[in-house]
Amino acid sequence: MKRYFITGLLIWLPLGMTAWVLKFLIGTMDQSLLLLPESLQPEHLLGMNIPGLGTVLTLLVVFITGLLTANIIGQKLVAFWEGVLWRIPVVKSIYWGIKQVSDTLFSSQGEAFRKALLVQYPRKGAWTIAFMTGQPGGDVVNHLEGDFISVYVPTTPNPTSGFFLMMPKNDVIELDMSVDTALKYIISMGVVSPTNGNKDTEK
Repeated sequence: MKRYFITGLLIWLPLGMTAWVLKFLIGTMDQSLLLLPESLQPEHLLGMNIPGLGTVLTLLVVFITGLLTANIIGQKLVAFWEGVLWRIPVVKSIYWGIKQVSDTLFSSQGEAFRKALLVQYPRKGAWTIAFMTGQPGGDVVNHLEGDFISVYVPTTPNPTSGFFLMMPKNDVIELDMSVDTALKYIISMGVVSPTNGNKDTEK
């Protein structure tokens, strides 16, 4: 009975957690409906609350924003808006900090999280998976001898927290593994073992 119970738990636990995460995300995005005038809200127009309409509205706004800012006029408007934010002391620091991180992570030209690496951490002889995030810059380069790369070492099972390191390029090993596969390996704490040649097979 214990074996059957664990087997059933392994089936329902991922499904339940997935449903909970989706419910949380949809519920959060549904709050965007509160930004509409009361006369345009679904409860006023239709007499009922329809879950998911806020999600559709949020995705539509994000898509239209990207569409409008893809041209020259849109880029000038963004530059003007960023110029306004730059003049606000506290907002300036928060906005530009987040913008630099998001541009680095989501830019198609960037190298952030583009390569899975094998590094020795936290001591020599102990190996873990890390991700290349770029090259050291600024005055840091003047104090480093040799070829260094910037590395992010995630924690498990929560890879959103971790450690930023600058390591000699010769001390890291580039893995034949996609970033997605490496993340799954980290989140599972090594339980979900990747197969060889994963980077090629997943393309």
